[in-house]
Amino acid sequence: MESGVALSELTTLRVGGPAARLVRPTTRDDLVGEVTAIWDEGDDWLVVGGGSNLLVSDEGFDGTVVQTATRGVSRLPVATSTSSIPMIARGASLDTLPRLRSASSRRIRVQVEAGEPWDDLVAQCVANGWSGVEALSGIPGSCGASPVQNIGAYGQELAASLAAVEFLDAMTGDVRRWRASQIGLGYRTSIFKQGRAGVVTAIELELLEAEPGRAALSGPIAYAQLANTLGVRLGDHVPIAVVREAVLELRRSKGMVLDANDPDSVSAGSFFTNPIVSEHFARSLPTAAPRWPTSLDEPDIIVPLASGAPVLTRQGGDYRVKLSAAWLIEHAGISRGFRLPGSRAAISRKHSLAIVNTGGATAEEVAELARYIRAMVQVEFGVLLAPEPVLVGLTV
Repeated sequence: MESGVALSELTTLRVGGPAARLVRPTTRDDLVGEVTAIWDEGDDWLVVGGGSNLLVSDEGFDGTVVQTATRGVSRLPVATSTSSIPMIARGASLDTLPRLRSASSRRIRVQVEAGEPWDDLVAQCVANGWSGVEALSGIPGSCGASPVQNIGAYGQELAASLAAVEFLDAMTGDVRRWRASQIGLGYRTSIFKQGRAGVVTAIELELLEAEPGRAALSGPIAYAQLANTLGVRLGDHVPIAVVREAVLELRRSKGMVLDANDPDSVSAGSFFTNPIVSEHFARSLPTAAPRWPTSLDEPDIIVPLASGAPVLTRQGGDYRVKLSAAWLIEHAGISRGFRLPGSRAAISRKHSLAIVNTGGATAEEVAELARYIRAMVQVEFGVLLAPEPVLVGLTV
């Protein structure tokens, strides 16, 4: 156990005061044992993976921080099934894609330790010809954090490939295994983000494995910017290695890949989620404001019952649409590179959704800028942006 470790050393924003205590379990058994002991002692606790979605106050955390350092990816036995996702011979040109016929691929299941870096997992999947997470390349953080907010990018979400989660439940003290359908996955949310306390110890993914000698193709490309970068049409299938490189290229152009040589990558990624509003309200916004339909089946409220079974309640009424938080920020008069007078926190020069530490910023400076952005967008458009990072010891 360590004491006084600055949380700025454990977070990608490089802000945050000291942790009273810090433990770094390296095995799943140690993780369960350390966390259970903390609970038995009644100590405050905070789990940190890659620290990429976390803003901790300058006062730090007066409890025990658990930095998950477990590693490992293992293949699980699973009944063989087939899919019609097409396969392409290695070295073939993208120009041949429209003429491809579907070929069988095998569904596989892998279990991943919570502390495994997410992008390391994606790289391994692509190298092994396992498709299903390639568009999630470059996302920082750990695998254990991935289901908490149902990570997603470029038309792909974790929910599409997540099979199950192993979870140390603070309510019961038991290690539980929940199917993905039981954890209330929605747009950047889950029961874990909605108040179900505990620690994800491992995740299981269901992926597609390419046949020997063939390169795996992605699912249908569903994001226009990615399709344009790839030079294909929406709905086309592309070799997953090509998708990964294209996504990394896009993320680098926005400062969304951790890079010691890129000051715009010193951030928590997107600081605000894209707001979801009623279609009726969206009609009051400028015609130019981007909007996309959302699923009618998306849960509105996630209620974890004492029995441990999550219950999803849905509100009826108006159809809902998703807005672009970046567009709202820019059109509220906040440009890229903006900072408050004297502040060392700024909007990224590459992406309006990221708040960056330009050097020596404090957590309060980051929070102050976030509050200013929220206020400006609310005054201009009547929309209150929701912060995406976990906030510890401060509010925005």
